[in-house]
Amino acid sequence: MSSSLEFNKIAAGVLCGGLLLMGVGKLAGVLVHPTDLEENAYPIEVSGETAVAAAPAGPAPIEPILGLLATADIAAGEKGAKKCAACHSFDKGGPNKVGPNLWNVVNAEKGHVDGFAYSDAIKASGETPNWTYSSLNKFLKKPKDYAPGTKMNFAGIRKAEDRAEMVAYLRSLADNPAPLPTTEEIQAAQEAYNAASGG
Repeated sequence: MSSSLEFNKIAAGVLCGGLLLMGVGKLAGVLVHPTDLEENAYPIEVSGETAVAAAPAGPAPIEPILGLLATADIAAGEKGAKKCAACHSFDKGGPNKVGPNLWNVVNAEKGHVDGFAYSDAIKASGETPNWTYSSLNKFLKKPKDYAPGTKMNFAGIRKAEDRAEMVAYLRSLADNPAPLPTTEEIQAAQEAYNAASGG
């Protein structure tokens, strides 16, 4: 009987010790907030032969979709747009929701839907005042990169083919769809991408 009592005392001591260690660890995590240094305290010198080339400044170039639009699957774009339907309507004269109605958006002026409070980030975004094929491609890739400060909470569409399908679907949402890019425009976009990406 006394041996089981001794065992219980030892087990209780081990358990209490473990709980005490866990409590001290949690308390230390609350009291101490480690911060990352901007640069190493002891810089390491690297010889020129083994140094890695610095990454180019600015955002990575985005693969153009102009050459994919003519053959893009509009039905696949419509299917992909279903995830956008919680925030946007797509039919002519449809209501604004959290985001604006997207009927006739291709080549429309940014901030063109009456009665919708666009953010300044959207109105001032990109290189053109209109939603061109290229600006839609860049926006759909990663909205927060294209329009920093946008209220749109969407991570983006990673694959160029998927973006082309989405833009082809948006192009179809018009009484008179915007003309497809010319061969010269497609070639110029591809050459600019190749030059920017070092290809």
